[in-house]
Amino acid sequence: MPVEVREIMSPDPVVLTVDDELSLAHDIMSLGRIRHLPVVEGSKLVGIISQRDLFRASLASVLGDDYDKNREHLKSIKIREIMVKNVISVSPGMSLQEAGRIMLKEKIGCLPVVEDEKLVGLITETDLLSFLIDHILPFYEKSN
Repeated sequence: MPVEVREIMSPDPVVLTVDDELSLAHDIMSLGRIRHLPVVEGSKLVGIISQRDLFRASLASVLGDDYDKNREHLKSIKIREIMVKNVISVSPGMSLQEAGRIMLKEKIGCLPVVEDEKLVGLITETDLLSFLIDHILPFYEKSN
């Protein structure tokens, strides 16, 4: 029986709203060692921001080493201005294999998990790798 996304996803991920400042995304990503943040309006997924998006948005001000200036720049940008709006999401009942294939094909590091238009979790490449290491490789090693 295939393993489903719901079995390894991170439920209740940290989220941003469209009106949050980019500086908040920076703080959350830095302090929480998080690379992807879903963006919601209410409980509905409307976008996603990645660490790469954050780097791109702050690159101009980072060319200098002035942390305060960079921080002010990030405060001036709303999440809605840089978030990816066409988010690829999956259902909790999708197989891990199918979710992994989507991530590989689309070259993305995470997939928001949505059920009835509500964000219920997040599955990342780290989640998939952890599952492989903990569940698949030990079985494979025993059979060889």
